[in-house]
Amino acid sequence: MTRAIVMTTTGGPEVLQLQDIKLPRPAKGEVQVRITAIGVNFIDTYQRSGLYKVELPHIPGGEMCGVVEAVGRGVDNFAVGDRVACGTAGRGCYAERTNVAAARLVKVPKGISDDVAAAIMLKGMTAQYLCRQVYRVDQHDTILVHAAAGGVGLILCQWASALGATVIGTVSSPAKAKLAKANGCTHVINYTQKDFVKEVKRLTKGELLPVVYDSIGASTFPASLDCLHKFGLLVSYGNASGPVPAFSPAILAQKGSLYMTRPTLFDFVDTPATLQQVAGELFKVVKNGTVNISINQRYPLAEAAQAHIDLQARKTTGSILLIP
Repeated sequence: MTRAIVMTTTGGPEVLQLQDIKLPRPAKGEVQVRITAIGVNFIDTYQRSGLYKVELPHIPGGEMCGVVEAVGRGVDNFAVGDRVACGTAGRGCYAERTNVAAARLVKVPKGISDDVAAAIMLKGMTAQYLCRQVYRVDQHDTILVHAAAGGVGLILCQWASALGATVIGTVSSPAKAKLAKANGCTHVINYTQKDFVKEVKRLTKGELLPVVYDSIGASTFPASLDCLHKFGLLVSYGNASGPVPAFSPAILAQKGSLYMTRPTLFDFVDTPATLQQVAGELFKVVKNGTVNISINQRYPLAEAAQAHIDLQARKTTGSILLIP
């Protein structure tokens, strides 16, 4: 037996219930992991609320770090005792133990703690594909990152700044503005006090931007498009305020032949080779100090509901962990 957070219906945070469950031996191609730290992400709230459909009963969580306790048939690249981490399990990580497909795991190198590994696998690999694949940020760019003090935002801002970019970040409070400024943002806009479009126009002297990274969704669309110059790219990768409403593609033409994409991490790490490449680059920038990881909230596993409440109320900054 092991303990896990189980939801039998979708809804508010109250559907997250701590239960004793029976965990079978790992199946062919799987690894059983004793979890030491669990990452909490907005995608978990989307699944819990029903915005993203899941099969019930459901154990949330796709991001964790732990130690291998058993391996299934056909697994020859992991052994009992290995420290491993995952960012795309899809489910099952809000638990003391879980079975994960070996193809979704990476070994955690020395110099990366369990807490840091659990905090970066989903968020850090998301930052990697955002600034190194969807749009390759370089020293000539000025970019906009919404939710700059969030888990992905803090990593993305540091990484882009290290690449030489000028980073403009949006936040919702003075405390978050201070945090964003200390983590790579050249300019910070408190969108509760100022119009971020007007500020972007002022900061760029009307030249606007080649790319906007938007994890907020409904409340920042379509204003984010107004921050882009001709042929600019809006990268919509989250729905913190709700999904982007339906719109006519003609709006992209009207605003300067713009591009828009809605990427997901799963497509960028869909093979063991691409997973190792993306995770390897992430581990490198964390180990060499290019990117520092802020873990500003830790909750016991039993308090998963409170973690969701605080995350959705925007009371959190940086990464959030559950500790089994």
